[in-house]
Amino acid sequence: MVACEDTRRTRGLLTHFEIHTPTVSYYEHNKLVRGAWLLRQLAEGKSVALVTDAGTPGISDPGFLLVRDARAAGIPVVPVPGPSAVATALSAAGIPADRFVFDGFLPIKPGRRLNRLRVLRELETTLVLYESPHRIVASLEAIREVFGRPR
Repeated sequence: MVACEDTRRTRGLLTHFEIHTPTVSYYEHNKLVRGAWLLRQLAEGKSVALVTDAGTPGISDPGFLLVRDARAAGIPVVPVPGPSAVATALSAAGIPADRFVFDGFLPIKPGRRLNRLRVLRELETTLVLYESPHRIVASLEAIREVFGRPR
């Protein structure tokens, strides 16, 4: 089976490639219950492919929980190389990428977001953040407030 964030999106991709493997949802709001169920399936010898809507599973999504629990149960985890938004962005940005900090998504609440950015400002390395389209303006405004205008 294929465990995925959004079964509709993944089903569309699988259909395009004429893949008829069943899908099951696995995302932030069902990660505990569905994760336990997926572990039982794996323990019974079934194969589960974990995919995400964008990027690599386990990077800024609940996939790491399933991987951690599978490994703890002695179930082999086999990564399949694929796109990585972090590496892709860094490779085309023209900024130093020999050392960087990936900090995932900023907090949603404005005060917590500003506090996190103040901590990150102290680092002397390239910073990489993710953000949803719905919060990008607020996050960019917070980044400008904490870091100032680009030089």
